[in-house]
Amino acid sequence: MKTPARSILHCTAGSRVGRLLCAALSLTIWANASAANDVPAPSPQKLERITEFFNNEVASGKLPGAVVLIQQHGKPVYLKCFGVQDVATKAPMTADTIFALHSMTKPITSVAAMMLIDAGTLSLTDPASKFIPAFADVRVGVASTATDGTRYLKLVAPDRPMTIEDLLRHTSGITYDYIGGKLIEKAYMESGLFDGKYSNQVFAERIARLPLSRQPGSLWRYGHSTDVVGRIIEIISGQTLYQFEKQHILDPLRMTSTKYVLESAEERARMAEPLPNDTILLDAERQRRAHPEWESGGGGLVSTLNDYARFAQMLLNGGEFEGKRYLSPAAFKAMMTDHVGPGSGVGRDYYYFPGDGFGFGYGLGVRTDPGNAKPPPPGSIGELKWDSGSGTYFGVDPGLDMIYILLEQTQNERGRILPAFKALVYDAFAVGK
Repeated sequence: MKTPARSILHCTAGSRVGRLLCAALSLTIWANASAANDVPAPSPQKLERITEFFNNEVASGKLPGAVVLIQQHGKPVYLKCFGVQDVATKAPMTADTIFALHSMTKPITSVAAMMLIDAGTLSLTDPASKFIPAFADVRVGVASTATDGTRYLKLVAPDRPMTIEDLLRHTSGITYDYIGGKLIEKAYMESGLFDGKYSNQVFAERIARLPLSRQPGSLWRYGHSTDVVGRIIEIISGQTLYQFEKQHILDPLRMTSTKYVLESAEERARMAEPLPNDTILLDAERQRRAHPEWESGGGGLVSTLNDYARFAQMLLNGGEFEGKRYLSPAAFKAMMTDHVGPGSGVGRDYYYFPGDGFGFGYGLGVRTDPGNAKPPPPGSIGELKWDSGSGTYFGVDPGLDMIYILLEQTQNERGRILPAFKALVYDAFAVGK
């Protein structure tokens, strides 16, 4: 096996991080990954460019701080913490700083659903109405024009029922209140979806009363689909979503800081905060924290670098970690296969978040081709990824036997930082450059 490049490790958490992240991990690699001795190691000099980039982001005041991990063959080759977790307290970033994951919650909830499919208590072809009867009466909103020129939503019956597969691959027709056209957005915003207190049960019942933005199965459109999946997990398991995920994913993976609600002052003191001028994210965080009763499977978890690295490594290992299997090979393959590509009958929304060159499996973007950009975006065929509105981002690359994670809290800068970060990661592994 090729000797790995010098590890670049620096975090306030010190040796504890080394023990947690440098533990011997399984090198089982899925999806036709190369043998380890054929996989390029990263260039230490090019890894330092990541350091320079984030040092500049912090020094220029664009970010309060961030934590970054690149892990290859189960061991960190780059681990650094930058800046502070809160500009008010000036507490330094560490590998145990807690971040709001927002949409990086979705892969965890999707794995939980696939575990139920493995167990035979849930099927991809099950209609959502089997578990939430209100979805039997759902209608599709079609933008129409009245005789006086007024635009309105005409409500029509769905061509077929919304299925579990639709929910997992975002083809349900359920959307967010900022996606789907003005009439759908207006219907969501005027619905009282977020009024008062609401559990997953209440939220699912409310959203079942809203019009679908498209016919089920016809269009990839981002939205609250994974939140509905979370409620279905509760119905099948008889547990809250957190109880199920804690029992079957979080505790076995020793993801001890991953939860929907922080339980102690010590945990709250470890929470990363956005900059005071990051008003969109601050508003989103206020909304999330104001509703501890809502365990949002699509965006409610908080976690740490140490925790999420274990989850990502489990995915890299094909659904197995430290001798425990979380997903069967068949369920894992189904989850990591593109289900919205050619021949699927699924169109792509104007907000197609997987991006150029990516299809979508069940909860994750899957790289299927180089894409249309010239030159192509960095990355490898078969890589998995997802990110969030708070700037958190992770990738799983079986060809390089590598995971990479960026945790930060910024909505203002994430659109610029995420592609720059990914380019730096893959440039460090480039052969002959």
